Amino acid sequence: MDYKNFGSTGLKVSPLCLGCMTYGLPDRGKHPWTLEEERSRPLIRQAVDLGINFFDTANSYSDGTSEEIVGRALKEFTRRDEVVIATKVYFPMSTGPNGGGLSRKAIFNSIDASLKRLGTDYVDLYQIHRWDYDTPIEETLEALHDVVKAGKARYLGASSMFAWQFSKALHLARANGWTRFVSMQNHYNLLYREEEREMLPLCADEGIAVMPWSPLARGKLTRAANERTDRTLTDDYATQLYSATEDADHLVIEAVATVAKQRGVPMAQVALAWLRQQPGVTSPIIGASKAGQLDDAIQALSLKLGAEELTQLEAAYVPHTAVGQN
Repeated sequence: MDYKNFGSTGLKVSPLCLGCMTYGLPDRGKHPWTLEEERSRPLIRQAVDLGINFFDTANSYSDGTSEEIVGRALKEFTRRDEVVIATKVYFPMSTGPNGGGLSRKAIFNSIDASLKRLGTDYVDLYQIHRWDYDTPIEETLEALHDVVKAGKARYLGASSMFAWQFSKALHLARANGWTRFVSMQNHYNLLYREEEREMLPLCADEGIAVMPWSPLARGKLTRAANERTDRTLTDDYATQLYSATEDADHLVIEAVATVAKQRGVPMAQVALAWLRQQPGVTSPIIGASKAGQLDDAIQALSLKLGAEELTQLEAAYVPHTAVGQN
């Protein structure tokens, strides 16, 4: 595994990050397709054995059970100083008025609860899952800075938002001497490339690590456009993200299939290889519910696409309405 610097920091991460939304109790939260602990542990172990040292979860995944499963597995399979653990805060964890969001109270409560579930004294990367329109960003940034100074997080990151919001947060942190965000976890893949307009150039200019979520478009880039799986039948969020551009997206999927056939590799490898070759991308977040999916991701690290192939994959793309920020 060829490890790389996480943006402009000295932190070394694997060029793939294991996304852990797949791991959690199916009856907790909104993801009935998640894997319980017995089925999750072999996949986390496989990732460790393959050299992946970067693991991303969130307090809201399966009502906190993802953090619990990931924490126990990593404690058994690794040493704490050998892995980079990332989690997130924002979405409600209780029905009370302060059960979610990015207020000072919510952040302080959430970091302590996440650390308890993960079974660790600190997280390496603490990320805001979305922008909180009900809380002044100054309050959020100062609270996150205090979390870092208390030793509960090593670095701070952000997830999907508009570029102007991220720019504002970076500017305010710099102006006030607060700990700045070092990463952006954004929605970016062959079916959704709107991040290329403003967010990616901003991240490049600021030295921000980019760790795209849904690099395979929730599986759409791994199979024929009309093929369905158990997850597609219950993944309502995928419908929100991609249904409006379905016809154009089918052409992109066909291009992926064509290049994959020419190369003699699975479609997933082509889609991941394309993403990894995009400027500024640090470590795409891959999900894995089967061992073969991790193997494909690792093989994609050595797949180098040529200029003609890149053009072929990108030719059918049409502008999309911005989604995923709210």
